[in-house]
Parts: sequence; C-alpha cells; structure tokens
Amino acid sequence: MFSPAFVKTSKQVMLFLGLAVIALLLVNFVGAPHALALEAIRPEDDPVRDITGGQSSIRSLALLIVNFFLGFLGLLAVIMIIYGGFIYVSSAGEQEKVDEAKKILTYAVIGIVVIVISFALVNTLLGGLGAGTDVGGTP
Repeated sequence: MFSPAFVKTSKQVMLFLGLAVIALLLVNFVGAPHALALEAIRPEDDPVRDITGGQSSIRSLALLIVNFFLGFLGLLAVIMIIYGGFIYVSSAGEQEKVDEAKKILTYAVIGIVVIVISFALVNTLLGGLGAGTDVGGTP
C-alpha cells in the first residue's frame, strides 16, 4: 500500500514529534514550581480572581479555556476511536465498512496526536510567558 521510503519517513516524523511532545511536557512540569511560587504572593482579595472564577490573570484564564477545549476535543477523539472500532468489529467482512472504520480510526489517532502537541505547546508557551514577572508585568 505505501512505499518503504514513505513508511520509514513516517516513522521518523512520528518519533520526532513524540520526543518533542515529551520534551515540551517535561519543560512545562519542571517550570511549574516557579509558577506556583508566583501565585503564592498574590493577594486573595484580588477582584480579577473574583470575576474570572479564581484565575489571577488573563494568561491563566486563557490557559484554562484552551485546556478545557483541548480536553473536550480529546474526549471527542476517543469517542471517534470507539465508534471506529465498533464499525470495524461489526463490519462482518464488508470491505467498504472496513475501509470506513480504518479511515475513522486513522483520523481520530491523528487528531489525538495534534491535540497532545497543541496541549504541550500551549502550556509551555503560555506557562512561560508569565515566568519572572510580577502582577504589573515588570521583571
């Protein structure tokens, strides 16, 4: 179906993307204690926290919203994998249903990979934007 060169290149790309996601997640978790220390020095009666449901800045609110939508998309991708698996199992050897199920599973897995990469990038970039600054944005 695919040429050996395409398969080899695909494996290399997937390996690179997987290692990049792992590296970004590690950077995000290593930087987390510093971000928690910044949160500890903020006053509890901050009006921004009251309005945004406990979030202390626009950055953290944006991070919360983006993470919510990425989690929702991840849930949809998992549901699509279950649906594709159900179609595959119940195809009873019909090639059209098998092909449809393979297509659904392929796109759902690609979606999960994109969601994980997006999660790692967004949390690393938005998490790193506020590092080293106080409430006014000065170092």
